[in-house]
Amino acid sequence: MKKIALFTSLLVVPLLIAGCGNESKESSASKDGKTEIKITWRNTGDHDKMQKFLEEEFIPKFEKDNPDIKVIPSSITASEGDYFSKVALSMQSESTAPDIVAEDSFMLNSDANAGYLTALDDYVAKWDDWSKYTENLKAGSIAQDGKLYAIPGTSDSRGIWFNKNVFKKAGLPEDWQPKTWEDIVAAAEKVKETQPKVIPFGMGVAKANGESVSMQTFEMLLYGTKDQLFDSETRKWDVNSQGILDSLNFIDEIYNQKKLGPSLSIAINSNYGSVMFQEKFPKDEVAMLLDGFWSQGNWTESGATPVENMTERFGFAAMPTQNGDAPGTTTMSGGWTWAIPAKAKNKEASWKVVQALGGKEEQAKRAIAEGNLTVRDDSAELPEYKDQPFIAEATSFLKNAHFRPADDKYPNVSVEIQNMVESVATGSKTPEQAAKDYAKNVTRIVGEENIKK
Repeated sequence: MKKIALFTSLLVVPLLIAGCGNESKESSASKDGKTEIKITWRNTGDHDKMQKFLEEEFIPKFEKDNPDIKVIPSSITASEGDYFSKVALSMQSESTAPDIVAEDSFMLNSDANAGYLTALDDYVAKWDDWSKYTENLKAGSIAQDGKLYAIPGTSDSRGIWFNKNVFKKAGLPEDWQPKTWEDIVAAAEKVKETQPKVIPFGMGVAKANGESVSMQTFEMLLYGTKDQLFDSETRKWDVNSQGILDSLNFIDEIYNQKKLGPSLSIAINSNYGSVMFQEKFPKDEVAMLLDGFWSQGNWTESGATPVENMTERFGFAAMPTQNGDAPGTTTMSGGWTWAIPAKAKNKEASWKVVQALGGKEEQAKRAIAEGNLTVRDDSAELPEYKDQPFIAEATSFLKNAHFRPADDKYPNVSVEIQNMVESVATGSKTPEQAAKDYAKNVTRIVGEENIKK
């Protein structure tokens, strides 16, 4: 994730024009008189599941039911941080604003405060299906001003993937569930002792991988301590907690003190995820990976690296709290949403598409295609959804879920988290030095008056 700054905007203008497709926004109607609705999301490459879902599942059915609307996929292929910058830039003008945009839930406050998004309260007030959405996920689409700016598209949870073949050789149980952070370290040490060529434990630490480092690594640790990142009641940031230091010490223990993580050539690389999940883990070259439920999508029949009998080969354990304190486990939950830019030209038609994307069957199909969790309670009861590998485990983790701060300063704070984590993992700073610099930088970002004393 990168800060949206003027020089960034200037650099990405040419890329934005190319990335958002060749269709002109000057006219909202195609030659056959249909209203064109462009959907923009972050394309992840050759195996992009959203592209496949839209083109093979959603668009043919929607256009058959709505012959007056033409849906045009208009994705942006970019890193996570560059995607946010390009989308923000596109929404500043009617000529480039998409009709529907995929917004990561943690960016909603920032983009809403900037005036980029349309409030959807009046739309959902007349939409019966809104009552089918999971209540706590609705809250994630409400900004600081109390208005709803997006419709949840997916949800997720995070835990520890473990390789049963590697565990068996290390003398570890196939139904492994750690109770504390010490249990994780102990399992990793057994793997290192019995299988020196296997990577015992992996977690994202490279700032090149953006928000995933903040959420899947640091916040998964921090929210297992007695501290938190942000107090939603007082709206103060806690930058001097013991939890921050303990989380950094765990990262330091894995990567430096006990050498239980991957080499830095793998860890500090933008391809960390594909290397670990698509190459090494299926080959029994990694024991444990701290990451999200969607990772199982890599191993399905249509995934990048299909694995037969994946539930027999792999396990998905809940992340324990630091010392086993109640409630015992923790997870971070987030997800992507669908929003309508303020400068979109066809809001009524856009809303029709958003409603269809949020339908009961469509929600389940998308969640299955992407390996994510549905945001509708009724979709979760469909047999094809309930039959997914590890869906029961991933859903059970949500009972102890935490969410990122609903504050427009969070995206900038997240960048500082990524810098802090990478500096500790690489050994360039001690946990104490990194925590001190983080506190100073966040204070500068949010203001002294917004820091917890």
